[in-house]
Amino acid sequence: MQPPSRIRLQKFLADAGLCSRREAEEWILDGRVQVNGKPILQLGVSIDPAADHVRCDGKRVQVRQRHHYLVLHKPRRVVCTVKDDRQRPTVMDCLPANSPRLFPVGRLDFDTEGLLLLTDDGDLAARLTHPRYGVEKVYQARVSHHPSASEMAKLRRGVRLEDGPARPTRVTLLKTNPKSAWVEIAFREGRNRLVRRYMQRCGLLVERLIRVGEGPLTLGGLAPGEYRPLTRQEVAILRRAVASAPATKRTADR
Repeated sequence: MQPPSRIRLQKFLADAGLCSRREAEEWILDGRVQVNGKPILQLGVSIDPAADHVRCDGKRVQVRQRHHYLVLHKPRRVVCTVKDDRQRPTVMDCLPANSPRLFPVGRLDFDTEGLLLLTDDGDLAARLTHPRYGVEKVYQARVSHHPSASEMAKLRRGVRLEDGPARPTRVTLLKTNPKSAWVEIAFREGRNRLVRRYMQRCGLLVERLIRVGEGPLTLGGLAPGEYRPLTRQEVAILRRAVASAPATKRTADR
């Protein structure tokens, strides 16, 4: 057990707001990080932030004393990355140019909209996306026809997808329109395009998909492209939710 004053190097870099913890691991393996003048080329190294000098790409790295947390209503046709090599709009384009350097926690598909947390708190981001915590994420899907009783039963019962079995924590028929319906569905697991594939496997075509909740957070009245900072109370509640969330074998939802 390492002393309380020492932390893993990748956590230190994430806490400094430079990148996510996973990206920090890649930077270390790429030889971009030095500790006390010596390049670090392997994972598992711990440092004392008060005594050790860390540089990344030659620049001194220091941990921020205050983290930032935003909830964004991600619009459709926007990518959940900081930069996109195909020049598509990213979630960072929704924020002011003078915003602190934040990173999206998890992902939403290009055509999916809704709640997305952005932060420079690497520790919280790691917990929210780690399969151990299984944070529940809630979606509302507009489907192309009114689900039958058998289709609703199948939705609740669970199905086997090409990458394994899946089952939501809850399913609710919210309302019906003349030619479509809205269904709310929640998962604690996550796979690429899970909700869309799950619905299709149950015979329902998703026309629109919105993530409306993640753990204790809700989208509220935010319109697409709008964002707001989390309150201190919300951050504290989110941390408690992560600490007590049930375990799951799957990765964070997308």
